[in-house]
Amino acid sequence: MTTEYINPDTAMKSAGFSHAIKKKGTPVYIAGELALDIDGKLVGEGDIRAQMAQVYKNLEAVVEAAGGTKEDIVRITTYTTDLEYRDTIMEMRREFFSAGKMPTSTFLVVAGLARPEFLVEMDAVAIIDD
Repeated sequence: MTTEYINPDTAMKSAGFSHAIKKKGTPVYIAGELALDIDGKLVGEGDIRAQMAQVYKNLEAVVEAAGGTKEDIVRITTYTTDLEYRDTIMEMRREFFSAGKMPTSTFLVVAGLARPEFLVEMDAVAIIDD
């Protein structure tokens, strides 16, 4: 299936997200992933880099269990508790996703997440080829 990344010259240029993605397939809605390991234990208390690494590991595991790959993720929403984490989160996003094939994205700074030790949470939408 073809995936079309839409980044018109008439819109702001971004290396961190795509303005739109057009793809046919089955949508898969992925719940907010946190920095919890398979046993439900927090990974990286106080460490945004370690927490993001676990979030991406969980996100990839879920999309693969649904029959896709991280390249099928077309939309992410990132929630973080401090704007200071933005640069690290963006850097790790560019490492996780392929250049030129970034998902659409919303980035939010929130007062808190489900537990105070969580620094970041990410939900996603993937479109898996039929």
